[in-house]
Amino acid sequence: MPGSGIGRNTLDRVLQIDQATYDAIVEHARRDHPVEACGMVVGPIGTDRPERFIEMVNAAGSPTFYEYDSTDLLQLYRDMDDRDEEPVVIYHSHTATEAYPSVTDINLAGEPGAHYVLVSTQAHGNNDGPVEFRSYRIIDGTVTEEEVTIVDAVAPSEESS
Repeated sequence: MPGSGIGRNTLDRVLQIDQATYDAIVEHARRDHPVEACGMVVGPIGTDRPERFIEMVNAAGSPTFYEYDSTDLLQLYRDMDDRDEEPVVIYHSHTATEAYPSVTDINLAGEPGAHYVLVSTQAHGNNDGPVEFRSYRIIDGTVTEEEVTIVDAVAPSEESS
């Protein structure tokens, strides 16, 4: 495929996420079902370490798409700027389809360095049971799935401010 495998868009990329953050994302997706859940996990700029979980509200209240509240999103980006952080994981759920980016998801993907996580609650909704949890890089409209590795804890940033 033309353009694949260049820059950061390679198949050897891995999202490393700690168990507690994984659990928080899945719990959020289940709790908000049948509305799509959304949020971010941010970390120190340039580290690719998801350290701070931020649950957002789907302002659209929709089962088929999500939208951040613009005031909340602006405040979040100001907060990240103050803390020298960036989005590491941008997540949302799909309530009636598989965990694969829709055309809308692809067109709205504006953070080329982020991992785009999708959680499908299609099989069990709000109930216990397995969910589909997948991660992608989306760069210039090209979707590349990546491995997800769940660890006990992500190593904290070594930089101190």
